[in-house]
Amino acid sequence: MSDWYFWAGASPNPDPSGYLDVPGYFDALRFTGNGVVPADRWSYIEDSVAYNQFFGDGKSMGFGLWFNTSADGQLLKIGYIEPQSPGAGAGLKRGDVVVSVNGRSFAQLQAANDFSALVPGVPGQSVTLEIQNGATTRFVTLVAATYDLVPVTANKVLTLPDGTRAGYVSLKDFVPVAEAPLNTAFATFRAAGATEIIIDLRYDGGGRLSTSALLASLVAGGSNGGKVFVSTRANAAHPSANDVFNLSSVPGANFSRAVVLTSRRTCSASELVINGLKPYMNVVTIGGATCGKPFGFSPVQSCGKVFSAVNFESFNALGEGRYYSGIQPTCPVVDDIAGELGDPAEKLTAAAMSYLQTGACPAQTMSAQSLGSQARRMLQIGPKREGVVID
Repeated sequence: MSDWYFWAGASPNPDPSGYLDVPGYFDALRFTGNGVVPADRWSYIEDSVAYNQFFGDGKSMGFGLWFNTSADGQLLKIGYIEPQSPGAGAGLKRGDVVVSVNGRSFAQLQAANDFSALVPGVPGQSVTLEIQNGATTRFVTLVAATYDLVPVTANKVLTLPDGTRAGYVSLKDFVPVAEAPLNTAFATFRAAGATEIIIDLRYDGGGRLSTSALLASLVAGGSNGGKVFVSTRANAAHPSANDVFNLSSVPGANFSRAVVLTSRRTCSASELVINGLKPYMNVVTIGGATCGKPFGFSPVQSCGKVFSAVNFESFNALGEGRYYSGIQPTCPVVDDIAGELGDPAEKLTAAAMSYLQTGACPAQTMSAQSLGSQARRMLQIGPKREGVVID
């Protein structure tokens, strides 16, 4: 923290004797902001087993559920389900309403600001959910378990009204196990003659920079192979650590524009793809503002823990970055948390198809500013792992 931390020398340096444990001291060392750059809300400590399981083995532990409140804040909905998780095994669906958690209503959970039961800490921990879907209500008990990640959850070729074909891919995590299915998905798009691309990153909190470079290369790496995707800059004490990551040459990867579906959960490596593609094509974002994290980590493992302290900031080929308040959507669209991802009738997918057909944002009653404010009010509950990691 005193040497490689991005804000070394500009962050607090309290006496460690005043802290009872390492996490408390670590938090006290984090940058507190300076009026331009916000306080460091990204650096964190994680158990080594969970970290290596996620990035190395392509596995995670929990119920496999991510939750959002409805636009009016009155309902708690299931927004995303990991396909191999206990939640999927119980038949839960995107858009299901969670009426109660272990007998406590959503209103009670909000009043207590206690949603810990939805994010288990150990395998075997259970939770009982009261689930409403339309007129049907049922109780479901889930037991936390380790499950295989399925980072590419949907890929298909969509046909626009004029017959144009668009590839659609939903990516949940930038991890190595995503790379083979990403390659397969884009090969399918090319074989089908898709000339447009929709990338759904609304639930993608980040991951490896190398995997984000692969996705960007599959979109724009044809004639742009070898050009800068992302440059990273360390603190002033370590200029030799500054680095450049280029697009790889991918035959046929020459989409002229990309539509990216976004939300407040779209973070870090996801934002790198959006920002990194902008010098080479028209990138249209549809949904909500992203999380705002132009920083990344070179994690350090010690004593059974992984310390992910911010080590660098990132920029695209034009030197653009520093989107601390998030990347604002081209077309602000409120996600109603209903329908399967990639279904042409699902709200954000339909908006993307409409834009590709007409070149205009669908009619909305909410401004980008209002949508951003609403997104900050909406609860987003799920395991926290937001970041971009250099291998």
